[in-house]
Amino acid sequence: QVQLVESGGGLVQPGGSLRLSCAASGSVFSINTMGWYRQVPGKQRELVATITSGGNTNYADSVKGRFTISRDNAKNTVYLQMSSLKPEDTAVYYCNADGRTTLFMRFSSWGQGTQVTVSS
Repeated sequence: QVQLVESGGGLVQPGGSLRLSCAASGSVFSINTMGWYRQVPGKQRELVATITSGGNTNYADSVKGRFTISRDNAKNTVYLQMSSLKPEDTAVYYCNADGRTTLFMRFSSWGQGTQVTVSS
């Protein structure tokens, strides 16, 4: 079993910055893709950014140029640096990781979510 623990959410003014972190622990053999998703009430969860173990990244068009995803493979941790935040970035942000707990067993886990509120 793999657990993901997020941190770094909070309240920030428009134009401000926040950095989210997500650490994976438990029976981790390897992690392929780690990513961030977000959800607002009444809407589906949407992709924000993902990063592979090799460092390939993918971003939603709405955050390109403002958000940067990175990871520390040695620490099984993924980060999301958010800059130039807008009120429409307000959401619960969820971390996701997929990989293997053994050579033959795969996993996909979600964190509990962290609230990001952009408001003056």
